[in-house]
Amino acid sequence: MSDPFQSPAVTPANPPPPPSQDERTMAMLCHLLGLLTGFVGPLILWLVKKDESHFVNHHGKEALNFQITVTIVVWSLSILAFILSFVFIGILLFPVILVLVILALIAEILSCVSASRGEWSRYPGCIRLVA
Repeated sequence: MSDPFQSPAVTPANPPPPPSQDERTMAMLCHLLGLLTGFVGPLILWLVKKDESHFVNHHGKEALNFQITVTIVVWSLSILAFILSFVFIGILLFPVILVLVILALIAEILSCVSASRGEWSRYPGCIRLVA
């Protein structure tokens, strides 16, 4: 008798085909444009290419969500640091902002590399505004 609480292994009937080289390049470009243009580059590329490929759609949304999240956090911390710098506590937030930007850069590079390999990846701790 089988256990009713144990679900059987689910395998997709039609697994998605591996992404082509063009799809991997466009997905990688979504992440690279985030390094250079913030959220504007991934937004434009995602809007243009989202209907052509599920792989590019996924990576475009991930890059866009990540860039929006980083922009919100960095601007919020910068404003808070500026306000608190008048009482000398805010100066301590500037190194935190620098570390955050470096960690964001590392996360973008790792996602760019995974997109170039044809892997489906997600940014951790990202606000999912574009679903």
